[in-house]
This record gives sequence, C-alpha cells and structure tokens, in this order.
Amino acid sequence: MEYIIFIILAYLLGAIPSGLIVGKLGYGIDIREHGSGNLGGTNTFRVLGLKAGLIVTIADILKGTAATVLPLLFGVEVITLIVGIFAVIGHMYPVFAGFKGGKAVATSGGVILGVNPLVFGILLGTFFLLLYLTKYVSLSSMVTGLVSFIVTLVLGEYGLAIVIAIMTIFVVYRHRTNIKRIINKTEPKITWM
Repeated sequence: MEYIIFIILAYLLGAIPSGLIVGKLGYGIDIREHGSGNLGGTNTFRVLGLKAGLIVTIADILKGTAATVLPLLFGVEVITLIVGIFAVIGHMYPVFAGFKGGKAVATSGGVILGVNPLVFGILLGTFFLLLYLTKYVSLSSMVTGLVSFIVTLVLGEYGLAIVIAIMTIFVVYRHRTNIKRIINKTEPKITWM
C-alpha cells in the first residue's frame, strides 16, 4: 500500500508541467505551440530564453529529487529508485498536460540527485562537457545517460545502474526524432556555449 501511495505521489509530482506553467504565467505563451512543441527545459530555453529555461530545468530536476526523497521524509522504507521512475513517467506523460510532456532528462537527473549526489555531479559535468564539444543538447543528454550507467557500474551501485539504464532507454526513445535530425545534420545546435 505504501508503494502505491508514493508511486502515485511521484507520478503527480513528475506530471507538474513546469514549462507550461512558466510559459503561461510568466509570458502568456503555451510553449507547446512554439519551437519543438516540447514541455521540457530545452524548448523553454529556445522559446522563452535563459531565465525561463533555467527555472523550468531546475523545477524539473527538483520534481525527480522530491519524488525520490519523499518516502524518506516520512520514514517509509521503500525502494526510492522505483518510486523515482514514476516521476520520470509523470514528466513524459503528464495527466495535467494531456499526457504530452518533456523528454525526461532533467527529471531523471533529479532522481539520481536524490539517490546519489556524487553520480549526479559526474552526470552534470559530463553533460556540459559534451554540450561544449558537440553543441547538441539531445546528443549530450543521451550520451550522458550511457556514461552515468557505466559510472554506477564502476562504483558498484548496481541498483542505480539498472534504474539509470531504464531512464536512459526512456530518454533515447523520447529523442528518436532528434536522432534522425542529427544523422541528417538538421538538428539545431546551441549558440550560447
């Protein structure tokens, strides 16, 4: 029963559409009607700029972290990684936004932050290094997932490695159109780094 309660709470936390809220309240814009049409931080950066993009990205990270640590705050013994996965699912398929959400990169990172801050730090450093080298947010996100999986195996965090593998599969699946654009050399590159 405890699992069910925290899984539902994690899903609902993940389903909070940060990009939609920031766009509508702060700018009077539905970001689903602009750019890639995605609710995540990358499209928010493109459509609304640096400030809004940072707010949405941080909010999306914190959704994953909150869902993961919530059971601990209540002293409930559950496998927090399993609960965290449902925050990622909520972000990708949010009930509050017609089940059309983001690509789960930031929220997945938030789950990792809630479980192992060291791995999150490595993940963050890897992402920005790849972003600097490639200028592709999508490619950097996918490769960071793979690197994080390898790092957790090396650290002996096998449970976390399994969850990261699942989240990386989610992320790659959600980026399948980006993969086609990267191959066709039509994927947009960032210009601020």
